[in-house]
Amino acid sequence: MAGGPLSGVTVIDLTHVLSGPFCTMLMAELGARVIKVEHKGKGDETRQFPPFVDGVSLYFAAINRGKESIALDFELRSDHELLFEMIRRGDVVVENLMYSTLERLGLDYDELQRINPRIIYGAIAGFGHSGPLKGRPAYDPIIQAISGMMSVNGQPDGPPTKVGVSMMDYVSGMLCLGGINAALYHREKTGRGMKVDIAMLDGQIAILEGALLHALNGMPHVGRLGNRHSCVTPANSYATADREIYLAAASDQLWKQMCVAMDAPALAADPRFDTAEHRHINQDAVDREIAAITKTRPADYWVEAMRKAGVPCARINTVEEAAAMPQVAARNMIVEADGIKMAGNPIKMSEFPDSASRQPAPALDADGARIRKEFATRAK
Repeated sequence: MAGGPLSGVTVIDLTHVLSGPFCTMLMAELGARVIKVEHKGKGDETRQFPPFVDGVSLYFAAINRGKESIALDFELRSDHELLFEMIRRGDVVVENLMYSTLERLGLDYDELQRINPRIIYGAIAGFGHSGPLKGRPAYDPIIQAISGMMSVNGQPDGPPTKVGVSMMDYVSGMLCLGGINAALYHREKTGRGMKVDIAMLDGQIAILEGALLHALNGMPHVGRLGNRHSCVTPANSYATADREIYLAAASDQLWKQMCVAMDAPALAADPRFDTAEHRHINQDAVDREIAAITKTRPADYWVEAMRKAGVPCARINTVEEAAAMPQVAARNMIVEADGIKMAGNPIKMSEFPDSASRQPAPALDADGARIRKEFATRAK
């Protein structure tokens, strides 16, 4: 985002793989200068993740666009001192390293706060920097497993299932972005930096929705729901004459509007379905009645009928179909960097343009010589 609201903010990016790089990529999109610090000779491991286009990992390219790269050997005193000088002059440090690695390298918050009292330190870890699981390694599926998320995902008669994307990597990256931006605002008022401690497990617990509320308040256990909702009926996928749709009527009024659109007045009058509570108790019957109607016409007919009735409804698209939607194009959600297409920036801001092209992800140590020269003076 040219100019961007974070213009003038320098981010020292010590992150790798996905959660941290997604956070710092969004910061770059919002105008920050992001210097990605990588291990000399190896770099971020996602540089080796397939598939590749002209030798560049699509995974790495999408999550590290718009950044600078310097490769350091942390065992060399000169490189260690250079990194500390970068942190002295920087505004934000973001890391998602093992806590033991941070302490060994002297990169924990207490040490960096002594170097730069104004530094904002964004940390992402599976279990955060406190508690009995502090320091335990984790990837996104581990968090989905331990949090209970997998127990409520999947079909009722199937095994526990993870979400099809690395949900908590993205969520924790966004939570860290929100915390860092709040910390920057606080620093404007006080002059003091702070630590933003994000645990992937915390984020997953925070978004367990109805399943957690049931568990905490003595309600029946919420098991695997398939495509149903824990609180709303109807909210499910339904077969039509040609393909599946998803339909949700979350209120009594929407239920009545849906019944009108389906030309099914008997459903609206049925005492089993006259309130949200009754519909939820009789989920199986609701789904049978709706499915018997939706299968009589094609998906596009029902999507249009529900649109006119004001009822949320959509075809269940493939990713290819979703990416080709005019709505996605209108919102500039497919951008290009050096010939590689990728997701755009979902944060739209009225004061800043949203270009259709992006600066590509850097080659390993592509900016190393220039960054070393810039920060060398006091590092000696």
